[in-house]
Amino acid sequence: MERKLDRLKKDYETLAKKYKLPDYKTLNEEFDIEKVAEQETDTLLREIRKVIMDKVIAYLRFIELLLNPSQAPMFFFALLKGLDNDDKKLLEELYTKLGKLEIEVIEVDNDYSEKGEAEFIKRISAKWKEVKEGMKKISKSLKLSWEKKTEKKEKSYLG
Repeated sequence: MERKLDRLKKDYETLAKKYKLPDYKTLNEEFDIEKVAEQETDTLLREIRKVIMDKVIAYLRFIELLLNPSQAPMFFFALLKGLDNDDKKLLEELYTKLGKLEIEVIEVDNDYSEKGEAEFIKRISAKWKEVKEGMKKISKSLKLSWEKKTEKKEKSYLG
């Protein structure tokens, strides 16, 4: 009996050839599309796009909390202290890119076509490389900020 994951890979590869999509391995490593294997669907690319958008939206919300922390948990305030103007500018650029994708997906979601889903997946995949690079830089800044906060706290306990 064919496993669900094997079936997903086979079905996706057929669509990937038809629409020149990124290979399964790359898309799965970036967006965990293997989750789709648990669903029976006649609209595979739509389901994959939804999983991809879950990650896009999660990053968008995280960046939103960093840019506008008025309702953010205390954790975010500690991180923000270590961000410089370049980091904030990069966050705004990433926010704009991800926000554009969230707006674009409305049209794709409301006017289903397999080709439209494929084109959107290709656009996200291309933009994701830029987002990923930006998030690596932000992640390093946040990590440094957190480490400085932790060091400061440990020193104050000694005093």
